[in-house]
Amino acid sequence: SPSQNAQKYYKAYRKAHTAQEMLTIQIAVAEKELAYLDSVAEELSRAETERDLQEIRAELAEEGYIRRKKGKRQKEQVRKPLQFQTSDGFQVLVGRNNRQNDQLTLRQARKNDVWLHTQKIPGSHVILVTNGRHPTETAIAEAAGLAAFHSRGKGSAQVPVDYTLVRYVNKPQGAKPGMVIYVNQKTLYVKPDAEFVKSREN
Repeated sequence: SPSQNAQKYYKAYRKAHTAQEMLTIQIAVAEKELAYLDSVAEELSRAETERDLQEIRAELAEEGYIRRKKGKRQKEQVRKPLQFQTSDGFQVLVGRNNRQNDQLTLRQARKNDVWLHTQKIPGSHVILVTNGRHPTETAIAEAAGLAAFHSRGKGSAQVPVDYTLVRYVNKPQGAKPGMVIYVNQKTLYVKPDAEFVKSREN
């Protein structure tokens, strides 16, 4: 009957619609997973010491990607971030890996500090510490240069770096280490400069 046919078509439509929604969700989850693993790959490429590798290994174990070594489980203390100073006296902190990025952005930084990160490029979280002062254009530009250097874009001529106040940076519930969302950002295009980075390191 027409009524039965209508019900059959409606059920088929609902089934297809639900499948489409599920597929969309699965794609979104997979994209986030890839973004996270991409950031870990970038960390590995910048690791310089055995301690750097140990921290990345611990992060992957915590997230369930690799097995922990047998023995007593110890919570490793996250190291302090890299420290720099701008030419006009502002302190800049740079995370070495995703765990440090979380510690730096979500716990250590204050709401009115400036947060910087390369735009759509894996890299470090960078904090320009304001201590209640208004950040200068020079300080922001130099901090952006540090963000560009400590990213996959370090070999590029021009790297887009987003910056906003820490108060506008949030970590979604269930997000992987180092993964955040942010609003009210501005963008600077800067050239990574190894000599400048070396000269500003504390």
